[in-house]
Amino acid sequence: MQLFSRLYTKIIEWSGHPYAPAYLYTLSFAESSFFPIPPDFMLAPMTLAKPQKAVSYAAYTTLSSVLGALFGYLIGFFFMALLWPYIIKFGYAPKFISVREYFQHYGFWVMFIAGFGPIPYKIFTITGGAMNMALFPFVLGSVVGRGGRFFLVALLIRWRGEAMEKLLLKYIDRLGLVVLILAAIGIGVVHYY
Repeated sequence: MQLFSRLYTKIIEWSGHPYAPAYLYTLSFAESSFFPIPPDFMLAPMTLAKPQKAVSYAAYTTLSSVLGALFGYLIGFFFMALLWPYIIKFGYAPKFISVREYFQHYGFWVMFIAGFGPIPYKIFTITGGAMNMALFPFVLGSVVGRGGRFFLVALLIRWRGEAMEKLLLKYIDRLGLVVLILAAIGIGVVHYY
């Protein structure tokens, strides 16, 4: 666990560096495909230091995250291509196909919830590629989910300052969970009717 606290401390240090925007966008890209720490922890102090750049930071963080999601998609796509013969060999192909159909049918919602929610986003970007999800709903769900999260963080911090930064960083995962539950209820209602 000390590894993550050291990484977190390093990321906070980077937020004050002259190259902080480049670090933020690199972190956002990496977090979408393989890195464990979300960019919110760097976006928040950077926005606090320069509130006039809140929209710019959120927009570029979103763009970097979506590009990282596409990289994660490629990881999943090529990794699954290597595993496919074994999936067939061990009789899992029918189950895999049914999961892929689910991903294809609800793909936008899956990516939206994953992009905004507390579940590590990279799991879904890699799975989207492995499931050969259609790119349009993959990208759209990523843009809406990640953009919603990053713009919410940046604009709330610009609006309320340091008090909001502490509150958001403490409760961002819980807020994501609430969005996840509301989206699941919405999907259930739409599916039922």
